[in-house]
Amino acid sequence: MNRENSHKPEWSERIKEWARDFGVARSIILLFLVILLVAALIMGLPMSQLFSSILSRFGMNAILVLAMIPTIQSGTGPNFGLPLGIACGLVAAVLSIELDMRGFQALFFAVGLGALLGAVTGYLYGLLLNKVKGQEMTVGTYFGFSIVSLMCIFWFMAPFKSPEMIWPYGGSGLRVTIALQDRFDKVLNNFMEFEVFGASIPTGLLLFVAVFCLIVWIFMRSKTGVALSTVGANPRFAESCGLSVNKYRVIGSVFSQALAAVGIVIYAQTFGFIQLYMAPLYMAFFAVASVLIGGASLNRATVWHAIIGCFLFQSILVVSMPVANVLVEENLSEVARIIISNGIILYALTRREAGGDVR
Repeated sequence: MNRENSHKPEWSERIKEWARDFGVARSIILLFLVILLVAALIMGLPMSQLFSSILSRFGMNAILVLAMIPTIQSGTGPNFGLPLGIACGLVAAVLSIELDMRGFQALFFAVGLGALLGAVTGYLYGLLLNKVKGQEMTVGTYFGFSIVSLMCIFWFMAPFKSPEMIWPYGGSGLRVTIALQDRFDKVLNNFMEFEVFGASIPTGLLLFVAVFCLIVWIFMRSKTGVALSTVGANPRFAESCGLSVNKYRVIGSVFSQALAAVGIVIYAQTFGFIQLYMAPLYMAFFAVASVLIGGASLNRATVWHAIIGCFLFQSILVVSMPVANVLVEENLSEVARIIISNGIILYALTRREAGGDVR
């Protein structure tokens, strides 16, 4: 009896420690998701289609969320300047169409060129962040908005000639939405795709995301990654160890913008369209909210934070819209998306508790 009683406090402490590590924020979001799934099941909604959509939306957004990790770890905070890297990826994607590429050739060309352009612009953006220490999130937000507006001029003035992209009248300027059919639409999703209980599993997309998760994980545990994290956690200690704070902040920006460029290409191939002009304006907010919901703080983020946060965020968006439509009996999918997504962003950006580490 004494042995049994001695084990009770130990298990109680373990449960409390697990709950503390998981965090109140994630617990609330997870509970809300479970309620939505139960409601969808009771309403007779096609669960297989919902799960397929959850996996697809998770894959198309995951790399954009991963792009938050290098800047958070380097001490510059969540990357609200993400539209800069997104613009680089979009430029690479439209160039692949202009050069008449198709399939995996077009996809990997866009990914490679986008990452290269993102790294170059990320270097310049990192230099800017070093000039505004302490105000990175504010400057990054307005910088991202400015880049989107500047790129609107570029999309209209750029000398592209492909009839698939330019306006039919006038013969110049790119369209707002460019279809990727017969280009690289869902080439990753369809690669090794299979079904489980009616739900389609986008194997190629998930494998691609897993590769980039592994790349980020390895980088953050490399000598450069450890130094970058040290700079972000304690700049004074890093300087006393001979580390250049400005250098590693720039490295974090370079890696983040390169990931953003890759992320938007994967987003486009899953969505089936390239969206230009004002479409990237608020994409950074969704990525920031996802990583924070996953348990990250303003100065620490891991791959697990990105994966969990992206999955929870996208799952709620996918399930909530059809549930809301059934309850109200009207087509309120867009209204529900705006209310829920912005509500989650507001909660994620204003909550005080950052959540524990996920191991």
